Amino acid sequence: MPTTFSIALIPGDGIGREVTAPAFAIAQKAAASSAATLASTTYDWGSDYYMQNGRMMPPDAIETLRKHDAILLGAVGHPDIPDHVTLNGLLLPIRRRFDQFANVRPAVLYRGVSSPLKALKAGDVDMVVVRENTEGEYAQVGGFVHHDHDAEVAVQTAVFTRHGVERIIRYAFDLARVRNKKRRVTSITKSNAQGFSMVLWDRVFERVAAEYPDIQTESLLVDAAAMNFVRRPQTFDVVVASNLFGDILSDVSAIVTGSIGLAASANIDPTRRFPSMFEPVHGSAPDIAGRGIANPLAAVFSAAMMLDHLGLQKAAKQVETAIETVLAEEKNLTPDLGGSSSTAEVVNALSSFLN
Repeated sequence: MPTTFSIALIPGDGIGREVTAPAFAIAQKAAASSAATLASTTYDWGSDYYMQNGRMMPPDAIETLRKHDAILLGAVGHPDIPDHVTLNGLLLPIRRRFDQFANVRPAVLYRGVSSPLKALKAGDVDMVVVRENTEGEYAQVGGFVHHDHDAEVAVQTAVFTRHGVERIIRYAFDLARVRNKKRRVTSITKSNAQGFSMVLWDRVFERVAAEYPDIQTESLLVDAAAMNFVRRPQTFDVVVASNLFGDILSDVSAIVTGSIGLAASANIDPTRRFPSMFEPVHGSAPDIAGRGIANPLAAVFSAAMMLDHLGLQKAAKQVETAIETVLAEEKNLTPDLGGSSSTAEVVNALSSFLN
């Protein structure tokens, strides 16, 4: 019996407008082989919308998105608009309103891709950074006093709740079981300096870890973690971190595995009360926008994660296999991976490997 899923497409800004539609087309083709249909509605929200309307998306955007099964986002950001405006005007409200508390960012060193760490070879790195996505350092609690005066004061408050910390840590342990690889969870902390928020984090991690005796654990200060992502990335399996720490470390893991142009992510509501959102990590990349050389693979990887979340595991695997094949052949690679292919050429190569 055919199944239809409703997908919201938000191409957004820069190269997001170049990679979102092709990534969705790849997902559609794979879904069709599993007798599923992906129906899309495109929402032209983002920086162009902001310049015309003074806001990144319309007032009823959240209610509009709520009716969809998933969201595929391209990128948000424009050189003429401050990043805090674009981010807090579109991406972060969607994450919070839909309680997408698990930000999942895989990092794999694939065959055909070179790591800047020359000792690494394909398969050496296969980790996932699980980032708390709705509170922590990005809670946007605070304000300005004496605004624009010499004595101006800015107050930024991080918010850590036991509920928020426990559910993301538990998600990480459950993921380590499902992945069934190294069966290891590494907690990222800074409790030597942050004596309240990170001490709470450490206590919750220890308590949850006791419920998973089959999973190995490690706890690292964030500065040590940054060093070890470079020094020994092959030792990591699932890494769980706060909003800020996870954001930074997942970019490190992306570069270690070859290119941020391969970095996919999922903003998950594991309870499935609300739609989850899938997006490449690379951002809008205004320096290469419009040149037709953007790497579409991060967006395609994100679309594969979307298929998996929708229960279309066979289709997701088909897309992942097509990506791995294209990378291994090394014939159709964009400049960030050392090739000279265009976005369209990479997408065509991917499509040729799908039934």
